[in-house]
Amino acid sequence: MSDLPTFNDPSLLERALTHRSYANEHPEDALEDNERLEFLGDAVLSFIVAAFLYHRFPEFHEGRLTSLRAALVRTESLAALAAETGIDQRLRLGRGEEEHGGRKRAPNLCAALEAVIGALYLDQGLEAVRTWIEPLLIIEVERVLAAELDKDARSLLQEWSQAHLNLTPVYRTISAEGPDHAKAFTVQVSIGGRVFGQGSGRSKQAASQAAAEAALRALAASAVPTEVPDQGDTGHDSMPDQPLPADTLPPLPPGSHP
Repeated sequence: MSDLPTFNDPSLLERALTHRSYANEHPEDALEDNERLEFLGDAVLSFIVAAFLYHRFPEFHEGRLTSLRAALVRTESLAALAAETGIDQRLRLGRGEEEHGGRKRAPNLCAALEAVIGALYLDQGLEAVRTWIEPLLIIEVERVLAAELDKDARSLLQEWSQAHLNLTPVYRTISAEGPDHAKAFTVQVSIGGRVFGQGSGRSKQAASQAAAEAALRALAASAVPTEVPDQGDTGHDSMPDQPLPADTLPPLPPGSHP
């Protein structure tokens, strides 16, 4: 596990780890939450990731670099990095947010990581952020490339769904939380009325991609129905949970297999 950096001004780190729910429950402390630092850290991280990819992959064209950057900075990826650095254990949450699993929620972890990056930038500058975050990026980019997570999951899912069920996946936004500058969306993808996957992201498009990836992982496990009800049938009991033969699945990211 990678450690959080040491700060010259510890109050910056404390603010970066303070969720809005905690600040709201402790008005007597006049605390500032981490949303402004998150805003700054998002911009700093975007630049560092772009520069990192530009120099590390000189053979990649602009489109491939853009897809790879999107995979690295999506909510789930950043949440995983936050957990790797122990942010999940040090995040300050309000009682209600804590009780509802806020310490494990990807949008909270993603926001806290970006806030820490913003705080470190203010405390020590861009080079300190680069020194801390690039070793994490090196590991994460290898995972993304190995699992082909920079590929278009929505296209893969649609190819499978239309070929094997003759249906098109439907994406539905089920929640949108957070301030306007850092909205976190959650999207579900369903086929024939049955939910196959759910994902979160900083935009509806990113959340849809995450939902499609979750659906592909479910398909890779072969725990999906061989039939779906007619469009007018809302009953889910009519869908037998018989595994699909592995050779009927579309190309799936290797990292999606169980």
